[in-house]
Amino acid sequence: MEETIFKTSTQTLLQQYATVRRYSESICEPLEVEDYVVQPVAHVSPPKWHLGHTTWFFETFILVPHARGYQAFDPQYNYVFNSYYETVGARVVRTDRGNLSRPSVADIYRYRAYVDEQMEVFLRQGILQEDVAELIVLGLNHEQQHQELLLTDIKYILGHNPLFPRYKIDSEEGEAIIGKALTMLPVPEGTYEIGYQGDGFCYDNELGRHTTYLHEFAIASRLVTNGEYLDFIADGGYQDFRHWHAEGWDWVRAQQARAPLYWHIMDGEHMYYTLHGLQQIDLGAAVCHVNFYEAAAYAAWKGLRLPTEAEWEVAADQLEWGQRWEWTGSAYLPYPGFQKAEGAVGEYNGKFMVNQMVLRGASIATSPGHSRPTYRNFFHAEHQWQFTGIRLCK
Repeated sequence: MEETIFKTSTQTLLQQYATVRRYSESICEPLEVEDYVVQPVAHVSPPKWHLGHTTWFFETFILVPHARGYQAFDPQYNYVFNSYYETVGARVVRTDRGNLSRPSVADIYRYRAYVDEQMEVFLRQGILQEDVAELIVLGLNHEQQHQELLLTDIKYILGHNPLFPRYKIDSEEGEAIIGKALTMLPVPEGTYEIGYQGDGFCYDNELGRHTTYLHEFAIASRLVTNGEYLDFIADGGYQDFRHWHAEGWDWVRAQQARAPLYWHIMDGEHMYYTLHGLQQIDLGAAVCHVNFYEAAAYAAWKGLRLPTEAEWEVAADQLEWGQRWEWTGSAYLPYPGFQKAEGAVGEYNGKFMVNQMVLRGASIATSPGHSRPTYRNFFHAEHQWQFTGIRLCK
């Protein structure tokens, strides 16, 4: 799980580029053309926008400044597919991405083919400068991030269609964990090193390996199951303010929340929308699509808490992780010595270090080769649409 894309020879980089780019398109293969353009809520982007934005990254940061004689596919695409890079110029407001009936899906696939062809020409020209090679590697990891967002957004789009269409017949959302007793794994008090160390790729927010002191703690050997979370619901967990943060209780009342995202009661049965359609809830599978408020409330109901991100990282070697992104009790903040890079790359992580919580691990939607124990994912506390779960700590 710890292997990530890293810079080697130009030929290897070309192979990695082709593999990553093909994988994005394979995620979209089961879609109908109408599915590509839907944006049900502001934080969900249409699939065709993801395909265009990840292509724009390579055009804007690699080909335009570094490929001699390169002609942009369409100069207007910089406005359409820029996400949040103020350095690069104006952009379509995020909430308006679903209004982009044009460029068409076919246009975007032509855009991808054009940029891929030009990237292959560029990569075959010879040895790359180190900073350009590093930027390509960042672009590949950026596309892998969007692959997970793409799959997550597709589930949201299809899961909010009243017909509950399936994405793929053979898609899976994680192994059932029936029979695995929950035990609390002890970790002794002491000083520990956290943060990335090595020669492979990592994001800037993982850098600044540093010493941290931890009191003795114990962390759950497995994630919370659907069955265990149903006990919380049955005990009135969503009706008792005592379990919730104040903002979480405000969210419960405003949203009239009663269960994780995609849970439905139909004819007295608890049902769950999955990538392979509407299914009866598997009580032994890891609960999914809970936000930070729900994760913290469940932990409080159990008389326990969520781990800090430092505790999670220190204990990671003892854990089975990778089915769900795991909420921690840590705010997303910079590590000691963190510095934003110059230019647009400096906007990648640092500008978001406010009002978000850290998640650790990976999920069944995480792209192959895109997880490691030091990876710091982050989302706003109210968001449920990622493949998020709960691990307890005390």
